[in-house]
Amino acid sequence: MPRMLDTNVLLDIVTADPIWQRWSMDQFRKASEDGPILLNPIIYAELAPGFETQASLDRWLRPSLFRRLALPYEAGFRAGQAFLAYRQRGGSKSSPLPDFYIGAHAESEGVTLVTRDDARYRTYFPKLKLITPERA
Repeated sequence: MPRMLDTNVLLDIVTADPIWQRWSMDQFRKASEDGPILLNPIIYAELAPGFETQASLDRWLRPSLFRRLALPYEAGFRAGQAFLAYRQRGGSKSSPLPDFYIGAHAESEGVTLVTRDDARYRTYFPKLKLITPERA
């Protein structure tokens, strides 16, 4: 089954993070064995600062490895609901966080999300299938 890789996992690879690069590369390899790695415009936008040009980002996101998905309205609604729960729990941000869109999208597609930042996903998307360093 295809997997979606959270931005932090992809940035670990792009930036050669000394702590997380190995784990993230292992997850990247496993995900690519299962089919194309899924990404959406939110992940794309979060990756963009790591590249000097859009062309270099697009080259890195090779179509043979990645499949770009549109963000469905269903995921937008679910992200809004997660944001409402976040605010009701005392969250201070005034607009939905990117993680809410990423989690909602993975949930609506029924795919596994690979991430190092599992606390928010576990809290607001308890049905979402996750692969994290603790559960790899």
